[in-house]
Amino acid sequence: MTDSTLDALNQKLDRLIEAVTRLAPPPVPQTDLAGADCFVWQADPGYLEPVRKVNRVDIGLIRGVDRVRDILVDNTERFASGFAANNVLLWGARGMGKSSLVKAVHAAVNASDQLDRPLKLIEIHREDIDTLPKLMGLLKAAPFRFILFCDDLSFDHDDTSYKSLKAALEGGVEGRPTNVIFYATSNRRHLLPRDMIDNERSTAINPSEAVEEKVSLSDRFGLWLGFHKCSQDEYLDMIDGYVRHHGLAIDPETLRAEALEWATTRGSRSGRVAWQFTQDLAGRLGKPLTD
Repeated sequence: MTDSTLDALNQKLDRLIEAVTRLAPPPVPQTDLAGADCFVWQADPGYLEPVRKVNRVDIGLIRGVDRVRDILVDNTERFASGFAANNVLLWGARGMGKSSLVKAVHAAVNASDQLDRPLKLIEIHREDIDTLPKLMGLLKAAPFRFILFCDDLSFDHDDTSYKSLKAALEGGVEGRPTNVIFYATSNRRHLLPRDMIDNERSTAINPSEAVEEKVSLSDRFGLWLGFHKCSQDEYLDMIDGYVRHHGLAIDPETLRAEALEWATTRGSRSGRVAWQFTQDLAGRLGKPLTD
């Protein structure tokens, strides 16, 4: 075989290797769990993406939910300290601070300086719930404690991934790792459409057994924290807290009148509506909102 033939073969082999390399999936990034306190689970390819700046508010600004706030803080503090704690379902009225409270409580517990290691918060998207066992497998040997957080968790009629969640939370062979707890928010207490549960009751041979199957997912959450629509006074208190926190100068009577008008045009009162009004007010006053 001549030198020119060998060179030609080597060139073809190099091109073949380069083509195969391009087809291969990129290596999974390595996660440094000590490098951040919050992460987002990227199910494909399967790694934890650190969040450098978390979108959250100070726990003192979350008003009108004092009782559930205290319960969630207590549960989280016990878990972070290595004691027994429950999975938590925060359910109820939209815009009343369910997801904001989870993030605020996580920050408040870490700021207490009573922990040997910081508590980690990991968000898992609703569409990735079926990869929850894989994520738990990655976390169970880590030297940290983790809150797995799923915002706006609910399931549609044809969605069977709720069965994977049931097994991951409780009931599987391995069970939930002792260093992992699951917090979820939802507008539904039972996480499944009510008409789906009613249909099971009306068409099943044994209606009670069919309904038990559908509502048993919620039973995996030891704590159900209900969020309800706020009163006018609570709504105005939320706005007062935001205005003072961000240093917005406005006459109290004018603030009250504009805040009530804003709620009327929106047709609701909630923490979200109060925050949206505060953003509008700050913009009109030409004042930046502080971090």
